[in-house]
Amino acid sequence: MSSMAALIDRKGFFLSIILYLLLSIPIVSGWSDTIVSTIPLKDGETIVSSSGFFEMGFFSPGNSKNRYIGIWYKNIPTRTVAWVANREAPVTDKSGMLKVMNSGVITIVNGKNTILWSSNTSRTTQNPIAQLLDSGNLVVRDKSDERPDNFLWQSFDYPGDTLLPGMKIGKDLLTGKENYITSWKSDDDPSPGDFTFGCDLHGYPHQIIKKGQIVQYRSEPWNGIDFGGISVLPQNAIYTFDMVFNEKEVFYSYKLINSSMISRLTMNQSGVAQRWVWADQVNDWIVYFSVPTPDGCDLVCGAYGSCNAISFPKCGCLDKFVPKYQNEWNGANWSKGCVRSKPLDCKTDGFVKHANVKLPDPRYSLFYRNLTLVQCQKLCLKNCSCMAYANILKKGGNGCMLWTGDLVDIQEAPSFTSEIYVRLAFSDLGVSGSRKKKSKMIPLIIALVVGMTISLGLMFVLWRKWKTDSVPKGEDEQAGNDTDQLYANESQKEDLELPLFNLSEIAKATHNFSFNNKLGEGGYGPVYKGVLQDGKEVAVKRLSKTSNQGLDEFKNEVICISKLQHRNLVRLLGCCIQGNEKMLIYEYMPNKSLDYFIFDESRRKLLDWPERFNIINGVARGLQYLHEDSRLRIIHRDLKASNILLDFDMNSKISDFGMARSFAGNETQANTMKVVGTYGYMSPEYAVDGLFSVKSDVFSFGVLVLEIVTGKKNRGFIHHDHHHNLLGHAWILYQEGRSMELIDANLSDSCHLYEVLRSIELALLCVQRNPEDRPSMSSVVVMLSSEGELPQPKQPGFFYTEHVPKDDVSSSIHAPNSTTAMTITLVDGR
Repeated sequence: MSSMAALIDRKGFFLSIILYLLLSIPIVSGWSDTIVSTIPLKDGETIVSSSGFFEMGFFSPGNSKNRYIGIWYKNIPTRTVAWVANREAPVTDKSGMLKVMNSGVITIVNGKNTILWSSNTSRTTQNPIAQLLDSGNLVVRDKSDERPDNFLWQSFDYPGDTLLPGMKIGKDLLTGKENYITSWKSDDDPSPGDFTFGCDLHGYPHQIIKKGQIVQYRSEPWNGIDFGGISVLPQNAIYTFDMVFNEKEVFYSYKLINSSMISRLTMNQSGVAQRWVWADQVNDWIVYFSVPTPDGCDLVCGAYGSCNAISFPKCGCLDKFVPKYQNEWNGANWSKGCVRSKPLDCKTDGFVKHANVKLPDPRYSLFYRNLTLVQCQKLCLKNCSCMAYANILKKGGNGCMLWTGDLVDIQEAPSFTSEIYVRLAFSDLGVSGSRKKKSKMIPLIIALVVGMTISLGLMFVLWRKWKTDSVPKGEDEQAGNDTDQLYANESQKEDLELPLFNLSEIAKATHNFSFNNKLGEGGYGPVYKGVLQDGKEVAVKRLSKTSNQGLDEFKNEVICISKLQHRNLVRLLGCCIQGNEKMLIYEYMPNKSLDYFIFDESRRKLLDWPERFNIINGVARGLQYLHEDSRLRIIHRDLKASNILLDFDMNSKISDFGMARSFAGNETQANTMKVVGTYGYMSPEYAVDGLFSVKSDVFSFGVLVLEIVTGKKNRGFIHHDHHHNLLGHAWILYQEGRSMELIDANLSDSCHLYEVLRSIELALLCVQRNPEDRPSMSSVVVMLSSEGELPQPKQPGFFYTEHVPKDDVSSSIHAPNSTTAMTITLVDGR
């Protein structure tokens, strides 16, 4: 028995040894796609994605002895590395290991257990694993969580020199992080080299190659289908690609049409981006396309020069332009570019079309969606700094692009499909482009238009009469608008009745509330551009079912503005109330809102001082009408830059009366338990005590004037010498006699110094702490147009900066002792 027991013990011992060895066997190639926290990946071991497409492990590039963790194609004979983890921190021998830490961070350590590289993550998990996917993406996730894209970290967020299908290059708008691919330093060194390939979002998204900070190549802007400047990039049988725009990110990516195909995009050490396709026939990679092309036509001809690769010399000046320095041009130094043969005078200029061109550098441009080519021309013509315009969108509607600086990097070739209209002096236009020829056609065109309008008007009247007579009694009531809920009594209904629109009519006008027609969204809900049957453009404000505002604000806006008629107020054309749908229909403002211009580095250059002063005067006159001349005394309560809309001629119109309050003739102020408005524009007595009056709007107007003059927001204003907001900064400079330092640098060539300094002083009068010290809007209008001496302003309200949200948000503060609710305010114009 004892010998038997001994035998059993020995068997048990050997079984234990075998079991231990089995559990201790390291990961070997082809066995697993996963690394767990208890077993590291050692040098000499690899993991392989589940279908065998990609492999990961340590490798040495070229003739280097250094070791890196890399991901490469599994079944391609020549090792092709697609991603490297520790690009700048190699392991110098074969002692390296990749570990998954309990926190979910992966690290690369050397033989001394020194961490050479690690991932980062803002989340942790109890049971982390690292997994290599068939896409070539290394991800860290919880072992029990198999939801797609729910990763703690992924290598696709950190591209190397290769863009794989599904990777993104672009920008995260929430964090500001940009993704691009970067060349290796050499075949032996994968650390970041000199060249990057990514997306530039200035003007309109386009692809760009840079050496350091110097642009080497750029594509045309994204036109809805492709980047037109890469003439070999139509949709093809190998891959599809797209630009994605949303509130969180803007990025370019591609995917393979046929999963059996293998393709990648790389940035090489010579500054060339190449699309590669694996060819089984030759058992090698072949180049599908590369940019820039070898013809050397990128960024070589200077301003207003055009490059044609098949011409000699390849650089020439655009028609009616001449070399800026003829001798240098003759010596093949084209970098100084060309100039117009005759100067512009703004008032009589016209445009000449250039076809089959690569559009100029979009970084010096402005983009407007939903403008036709004719509207685009008018917008450019009235802006003396606009040098050219083009319609860039082939898919998804009209896209107007204006160039406000010199035209740089134009190329000509039959493969380019874009057209651009370049500004020229009247005398250079010739018969085809002159306005003289157009002027001869004007009487004929007017006669035709008038005749057609009368005919169509008669047809429309007859059609409406036929439709009305043909609808059975009761059917129209059932399908129509339910307006009874708007009014408190019958007399108010008769007094304030608005034109009514059917839901079907509005749906048709907005292409069924298409995303392409969406102008923006606020706390009330989305706003859409629409075109009615008669061709009239409108803005449709649609109450969202999840809106924090709602029927009260809807009714308030209708009651406050329905009978208001003033050139500086946005006109309410009607409303639609059917079922759960509640909509307001306004006149359409093509130039969006004031904040779209003054708070943007590029666009505020388009607003010279005469235009800004005209906007200030328009807002003042609109407020004077609301406070003193309308049937009801109306306090707006949410006056701010985003609620000042601009018409085609850049005239200002006050909008958004959802928060407004009306008063009887003998009332001057009121108190509320619900403070509404926007941080940075609210007066002290209103924000703190809930007291509001016409002087609350005067305070907001003063803030607005300072923002127009400076191009800076009152909220979030930062100065290196102090911690005051814009009001405090303006007050300090005014007391020291240095108000000139407030003026936006873009106004240096156009400002009337007396008007600007007077506007600053007037703004300080409007933002005084005590409401009684502030002038009325009628006094403001007089002071803006006169030259008399102004009273001495006193210290402004909110002189000391307090913490406020960075975003432009409307607030609803329930006093006392309650939380603050916020709703995003509409940014785009209507």
